[in-house]
Amino acid sequence: MTRLTNKEMQTRAIEMLKQKAKEKNDVDFNQSTEAFEQNKILLDQHYDEVFLKTLTNDLFEIINDVWFRPVFVGFDNLPQRNNPQRPLIFASNHSGMAFPWDAMVFTYGLNKKLNFGKDCFKVLASPMLSFSSFMNPFQIKNLWKRAGAVDATFLNFESLMYQDKNHVMIYPEGVPGIGKGFDKRYQLQEYKSSFVRMSVKYRTEIYPIHTVNGEYIDPLTYSNKWLNRMMNYIGIPFLPLGPITLLLFLQPWVFYIAFPAKLTFVMGKGIRPFDWTNKPYEDITQEEFRQMADKVRNMAQDELNEAVKTYGKAPFSIKELLKKMAQNWKRIPHILPFNWPIIFTEFERRYRNGERDFHVKTGGLHILWYLFRNPITLFFFLPLIGWIPMIIRGFKNSNFPKKSRSELIIK
Repeated sequence: MTRLTNKEMQTRAIEMLKQKAKEKNDVDFNQSTEAFEQNKILLDQHYDEVFLKTLTNDLFEIINDVWFRPVFVGFDNLPQRNNPQRPLIFASNHSGMAFPWDAMVFTYGLNKKLNFGKDCFKVLASPMLSFSSFMNPFQIKNLWKRAGAVDATFLNFESLMYQDKNHVMIYPEGVPGIGKGFDKRYQLQEYKSSFVRMSVKYRTEIYPIHTVNGEYIDPLTYSNKWLNRMMNYIGIPFLPLGPITLLLFLQPWVFYIAFPAKLTFVMGKGIRPFDWTNKPYEDITQEEFRQMADKVRNMAQDELNEAVKTYGKAPFSIKELLKKMAQNWKRIPHILPFNWPIIFTEFERRYRNGERDFHVKTGGLHILWYLFRNPITLFFFLPLIGWIPMIIRGFKNSNFPKKSRSELIIK
């Protein structure tokens, strides 16, 4: 019997879904348990639990604790599944015009809080984050997928509804939520309807998560639709326009910049869209699902506004930041963002060489030593010319999909 490759297995699963949809004249890939079960085993093909734990404990923890100082409100007792056979769906807002550090801070911080147990989240992320090398932090190949993120496609989303060990996390604003600009901070963009479809079909609750102060990771930056479309061709969702734009050309590492926003994550109230209709799932129209998604967005917007009033008064909490940095003064080179390209790259080198459970030391001359061992990181700091090898490397390591795959992206 011929053994199928992962790519062949996923292609077969997709074809099964297409055929099923064609037979039912359905607008999305509906009702194919066999295909979902088959695809489910592929969702973790890049996932490396040891990598995630090592990245969290030995690299990102000090950045989280001092630079972002996340607070989790309402997460002490996570809600239990209302449908024991299906995961809960958590839906969060995104931070405008910032590299998605908010998602990293939330995921790694919550994983740590939950001790990497069964209640951790599988995050559905825009495929652009995985197929574009530019959108992986400091061009570390497949970082998102290795840390557990899953491409946000219909097939993957519904496959996740058949796993019983994790909840599902989605950012229903999609890429427009990241590129909405500081002038639209905390204004939820149009929600994709797929997470409502999954909630109704599998009768599982949705819990909004409200990220407060994430808009200040990269403040005072704005968006231009024409420039953003141009950037999309090279796998970058937006070009931030603001005080940092000039620095972006002079220092390529600024593309990944993060200001010390004190991030607060607030658990919202459970929402049950499946109680809003008496129709069978198959009879609900796309427009009805669209209206349900709008209703969820409006409810989430009201809660987000309240969360901002309560937790958004001091987005940087400078006194707390300075106190934390004073307490950890020996590790300040690790904490400051302009050193992150160096320490992330050194972390990746050591992990790929087989080291585990290690700490990237940054005291003394360690930073200079890491630069010597990883000369590619020098280009992150070279004005203008540094972008040339970064762009070449980015295109070389990217895996841009064919246009036909766009039909699978969650809408």
